[in-house]
Amino acid sequence: MILVSACLLGQNVKYNGNNNYNQAVIDFLAGKDYLPICPESAGGLTIPRLPSEICGGTGVGVLGGTATVINQEGVPVTEAFLKGAKAIEALLEKYDVTMAILKENSPSCGVTAVYDGTFSKEKIPGMGVAAALLHSHGIPIYSEKNLPIQSFE
Repeated sequence: MILVSACLLGQNVKYNGNNNYNQAVIDFLAGKDYLPICPESAGGLTIPRLPSEICGGTGVGVLGGTATVINQEGVPVTEAFLKGAKAIEALLEKYDVTMAILKENSPSCGVTAVYDGTFSKEKIPGMGVAAALLHSHGIPIYSEKNLPIQSFE
C-alpha cells in the first residue's frame, strides 16, 4: 500500500481549500494500491484553514518537542499536527505500507524541505511532521518532485 498526500490526487484538502493535483503522481499510481491521506485534516484542522509553518526546526523537532507549529496568526497548532501524524502512523498497523508520496514543503508532508516558520516563503532543509514520523518507521518517502523510478510493491 502506498500512502499519498490527498492534495496531490486532486482532493481539496489544502489549507486554502484547493489542491495540488499532480498528473505525474496519478500516472505513477496507475494499477497500484494506494490510500489518500491528509495529516492536517486527520488532526482536526479545518478546510480552509490559515497556513501553518514549523518554528524552531523541522518535523523531527516537533516530534521531539523542540519545535512547534503555528498558524499565520501565531496560534499554536502543534497538537493538531501531532494528532494527524499519529493518525497516519495508525495506518501502518492496518496496512502493509511500502512507501509514501507526500507534498513537498508542507509542514506535515514536506520530504526534503519545509518553510522556515517566518511566513516569508523561505524554505529550510528537513521533513514535515508526518513525513518525519513515517521516516522514523523506515517507510521510504518521496515527494511529487522525486518520484521513484520503480515501485516498492
